[in-house]
Amino acid sequence: MADSSFDIVSKVERQEVDNALNQTAKEISQRYDFKGVGASISWSGEKILMEANSEERVKAVLDVFETKLIKRGISLKCLDAGEPQLSGKEYKLFASIEEGISQENAKKVAKIIRDEGPKGAKAQVQGEELRVSSKSRDDLQAIIALLKGKDFDFALQFVNYR
Repeated sequence: MADSSFDIVSKVERQEVDNALNQTAKEISQRYDFKGVGASISWSGEKILMEANSEERVKAVLDVFETKLIKRGISLKCLDAGEPQLSGKEYKLFASIEEGISQENAKKVAKIIRDEGPKGAKAQVQGEELRVSSKSRDDLQAIIALLKGKDFDFALQFVNYR
């Protein structure tokens, strides 16, 4: 019988991020505490640009955006927000969406699977994802439970379970 396997990836659905951004833009255009502060949020190439006339207000825009991401089921570990910077009279804050598992993070996950996971399981790095295979599906379930119990500083999804 062939080995069962699944892939560990770190991907974000772009449409969900876009929806969260649009909801945030709508909310800050309607909320009383954002009236007259020039608050806005928009895409700027691959990054998300948040603007307001004070540092507190731009952080409040980020907070609203994070709330919308959580409601849409997107992990905040994917969001890499910088610090507010003064640009003329406006404060700007850039945030980016991180995708893919870096080589060193993939090696960390593979080491955890080797050290703490069931003996027959194998993990191999394939680009920005990790393939885990084993003869037993129960072993794969145990690995998923093990990894969900760990607190990584990047988001993990488990796909292609076969």
